[in-house]
Amino acid sequence: MPSFLNLNYYYVSFALQGFCLFHSFKRGTQQKWMWIIVFLPYIGSLIYLYTEVWGNRRINTSAIDVKGIINPGSKLKKLEDELKFTDTFNNRIKLADAYLDAGLTDKAIDLYKASLTGAFAENEHALAQLMQAYYTQGRYAEVLPIARQIYKIPQFARSKAHIVYAMALEQVGQIDAAEAEFKGMKGRYAYFEQRYQYGLFLIRQDRIEDAEQLFTDMLEEQPHLSAVEKKSNRQWFAKAKEELKKVYQ
Repeated sequence: MPSFLNLNYYYVSFALQGFCLFHSFKRGTQQKWMWIIVFLPYIGSLIYLYTEVWGNRRINTSAIDVKGIINPGSKLKKLEDELKFTDTFNNRIKLADAYLDAGLTDKAIDLYKASLTGAFAENEHALAQLMQAYYTQGRYAEVLPIARQIYKIPQFARSKAHIVYAMALEQVGQIDAAEAEFKGMKGRYAYFEQRYQYGLFLIRQDRIEDAEQLFTDMLEEQPHLSAVEKKSNRQWFAKAKEELKKVYQ
């Protein structure tokens, strides 16, 4: 086979692997598929695509940016160009979100802070993302006043920002306040990400039996959920199982 064909085969195989691993991770099925995709890169990826994507019609091409997955820099460049051409709040926040996802946290923070002015000074999404960025950098004390700005907004109760707030309270030593926030996010047949994070909190506090019970409750509820609920929370059930394995070991 000519060398250029070998090279093309390598890039196609690598791209397929990257897409399949990303898709599997997003759906919480990496425990089942990771080794097949990694050790059988071309065949394993095709099997995954046929079984999990094409066969079950689960792919949404408008939601998955394959080019952006393979070359994240191209997505950032596109968003940067869009902002230069049209400097709007939405374009700034889209770029800040992309910076945060890419690990360019300093750039994300600068852009969020610059965007939180005037009519957008209390924008919930930008404030919640700024909380996440500060938490990522270990700037826990700076998370707290932002959380209090949006605490009373109805959507906050079930949001990732609420989880970040609880974890930030823990990090600054406000353990009782942190647990009160985690308890406020509990509920049967719901709040699975929040409950999973609460379980990790309990483990960090050496309350292993409480954490074990929490993870067990989550898994016992799983069979009673609708197909949509099971799918959307699959990763939290998988993570809860992993934590229980560690506890039993």
